[in-house]
Amino acid sequence: MATVAANPAAAAAAVAAAAAVTEDREPQHEELPGLDSQWRQIENGESGRERPLRAGESWFLVEKHWYKQWEAYVQGGDQDSSTFPGCINNATLFQDEINWRLKEGLVEGEDYVLLPAAAWHYLVSWYGLEHGQPPIERKVIELPNIQKVEVYPVELLLVRHNDLGKSHTVQFSHTDSIGLVLRTARERFLVEPQEDTRLWAKNSEGSLDRLYDTHITVLDAALETGQLIIMETRKKDGTWPSAQLHVMNNNMSEEDEDFKGQPGICGLTNLGNTCFMNSALQCLSNVPQLTEYFLNNCYLEELNFRNPLGMKGEIAEAYADLVKQAWSGHHRSIVPHVFKNKVGHFASQFLGYQQHDSQELLSFLLDGLHEDLNRVKKKEYVELCDAAGRPDQEAWQNHKRRNDSVIVDTFHGLFKSTLVCPDCGNVSVTFDPFCYLSVPLPISHKRVLEVFFIPMDPRRKPEQHRLVVPKKGKISDLCVALSKHTGISPERMMVADVFSHRFYKLYQLEEPLSSILDRDDIFVYEVSGRIEAIEGSREDIVVPVYLRERTPARDYNNSYYGLMLFGHPLLVSVPRDRFTWEGLYNVLMYRLSRYVTKPNSDDEDDGDEKEDDEEDKDDVPGPSTGGSLRDPEPEQAGPSSGVTNRCPFLLDNCLGTSQWPPRRRRKQLFTLQTVNSNGTSDRTTSPEEVHAQPYIAIDWEPEMKKRYYDEVEAEGYVKHDCVGYVMKKAPVRLQECIELFTTVETLEKENPWYCPSCKQHQLATKKLDLWMLPEILIIHLKRFSYTKFSREKLDTLVEFPIRDLDFSEFVIQPQNESNPELYKYDLIAVSNHYGGMRDGHYTTFACNKDSGQWHYFDDNSVSPVNENQIESKAAYVLFYQRQDVARRLLSPAGSSGAPASPACSSPPSSEFMDVN
Repeated sequence: MATVAANPAAAAAAVAAAAAVTEDREPQHEELPGLDSQWRQIENGESGRERPLRAGESWFLVEKHWYKQWEAYVQGGDQDSSTFPGCINNATLFQDEINWRLKEGLVEGEDYVLLPAAAWHYLVSWYGLEHGQPPIERKVIELPNIQKVEVYPVELLLVRHNDLGKSHTVQFSHTDSIGLVLRTARERFLVEPQEDTRLWAKNSEGSLDRLYDTHITVLDAALETGQLIIMETRKKDGTWPSAQLHVMNNNMSEEDEDFKGQPGICGLTNLGNTCFMNSALQCLSNVPQLTEYFLNNCYLEELNFRNPLGMKGEIAEAYADLVKQAWSGHHRSIVPHVFKNKVGHFASQFLGYQQHDSQELLSFLLDGLHEDLNRVKKKEYVELCDAAGRPDQEAWQNHKRRNDSVIVDTFHGLFKSTLVCPDCGNVSVTFDPFCYLSVPLPISHKRVLEVFFIPMDPRRKPEQHRLVVPKKGKISDLCVALSKHTGISPERMMVADVFSHRFYKLYQLEEPLSSILDRDDIFVYEVSGRIEAIEGSREDIVVPVYLRERTPARDYNNSYYGLMLFGHPLLVSVPRDRFTWEGLYNVLMYRLSRYVTKPNSDDEDDGDEKEDDEEDKDDVPGPSTGGSLRDPEPEQAGPSSGVTNRCPFLLDNCLGTSQWPPRRRRKQLFTLQTVNSNGTSDRTTSPEEVHAQPYIAIDWEPEMKKRYYDEVEAEGYVKHDCVGYVMKKAPVRLQECIELFTTVETLEKENPWYCPSCKQHQLATKKLDLWMLPEILIIHLKRFSYTKFSREKLDTLVEFPIRDLDFSEFVIQPQNESNPELYKYDLIAVSNHYGGMRDGHYTTFACNKDSGQWHYFDDNSVSPVNENQIESKAAYVLFYQRQDVARRLLSPAGSSGAPASPACSSPPSSEFMDVN
């Protein structure tokens, strides 16, 4: 409660009131109580001044000389005595008789005495108050370890933001709330009830601090006498005058000053990959009851500044500011810069300008708004336990004991979760609240893989195939599928991942297909044998073969060569009896015959002389790492290259100890060398490669490659008829996704359930059922799939109804047959995602609550759309409104501006300020 104001008008009003009391209760000598009775009532009784102080109550100052005169009068025992004190006169306590401000330095017991309100009113009724004087009422304040009457209240200078030269000096008790300061300022400056206002305090350093919490006291806000308090009023476009100093271009541009459009039809500027945020905000902004809650200032009474789980009310204030701007009708688009900064401040994952998920932001925002607006100021401990036969209403009541907000009223529903132990059959039932449904999409158990098949017949070109294989299948399933296209037995196939002209991986038949990514280049080779050489076996030996070209290295003396890998590697089946260097050369010449030309007789003759001249050079295959320098020590091919330590059985017993190429009078197109799996002939091998299968490299001289190797033919391939096959994705109904959500599932090994009966963790079966549905049902379609080996987006078309989505078959709580609207929903907004995992764009379809017209929101751009344009493969998050709520909002009571949420059951009070 404010004390006596320091301006003449207020003082005159107080004086008039006091005079009225004096005139009405003019002291009559014979009407006075007995002197002993007066003494007891003023000094000793419950109303007497000896009673203890109580925080917040009023006490009054009485001039010490008058009070001593009264004491002498009543203690004298003579009611007709000349010591009768007359009217109460506090003139000596005032500094002047205009503003009626107290003198500085008054001391209790010397200058005045303090009387509780009851005693004061007794004295005024018996003796009256000097005409024209106001009563000196003061409050009891509670400081640490002490209570006292504040004789000197805080004098604040109230000004408006647009008229800083005209101030009002008003006195406030330290116990008065900031809400009272705001209400007083609104009264002084004649602010209309529908206008939003907020306060700033100018501190000693000259900067301004927002007075966010209107419920705290002047003492808690550390306001001091003489401090300047500035009140600002929200502009008609929903922005604050002070925001122009902090927000880039968030106010109306000059050409838009007179713009007047449909409220809510307002774009949001993309600040840099913030389309995900814009999409979520547009969906939430078009939830009618939530937007009305903010537009009607209902949130001001429920801001929770002390919730440790909340964000000091800042997220709610920032969102309210955004809603008021978007629904002012004065913007074509706004810049959500302040909101973006607030989100990044409280959720570090949204800092910066990376792309994020609109559903993740929506989840954070709903939780943040709930905690900032939670009506439960002090959360009590509620033990989570099994339902154990108790009614479900108890679960909802327990939830409401800690969580009560407009978000709970609007978006929260209730699951029934049932867990069954597979061993003892113990059943655990719990009721859990939810804010949205994340429903899975029916996923095909098939996938399409593109592979290249390399036949053994050198006359056949490689073939490109498109195979339909099981998602959870094995490599052997891929071979079986390819066998149906080629007629080649799956046992005669080897599967490899080829990358950068190398075998990145050779797959075993039992490996899962999930280890193959869609972007991998998969080659399937027809072979006739095994890649592992088994002593005593007569099977052919499969040898991995790389192609390399000798190129001059950029060395200072240009004396060494580099070797560069090229083309596709091969898996070549070599008969055991031909597994010698010469035999391997002949087998490779046969396998390469489609695109490698054999030398004719003239070439043979030309080569003899050259062979004689450079036979020593041919004996040295040279450097092996692709294009890199090697140790200057020459490296002999064949057994002398050091690889005999890796696979002595193969090289010693099969290839023998002959040099390659041998010294003979015959033209050789290429040389052969054993290399490691990377295609280099480096001798430094890791321990695991010592006994590994050696790889063979075909090394070409540039001139020989140019003359005999047909690069175009080598890279050629044919497309099998199956390449034109496209696996069609049939559309699914939204109801199918919900059915899938409520089906029984078995818990994963990483997330077992502890059975209280078995006393151990179990892979229990779990079933989620819908028990109670909210007013606004948010359905999140789980389009993004994450596994150990892959990440993909499902672009399945989900068919969802615009109207009459019926949940009656999914809700297991006993239904209200008389009111089917409790289970039927209409669509009001859709968040869309276009693109893939790494890049994408978010937009929104939303139905305007006032016009009923659907619009398409694409960042800044807003355009009207028809209902038949809403359903698409991009639909990601769906917002449905329950039909009974929609009818309630459309009723005359709902259209008169009455709040839609239970939180807004009373009209907004002007004593609370709006906040940013």
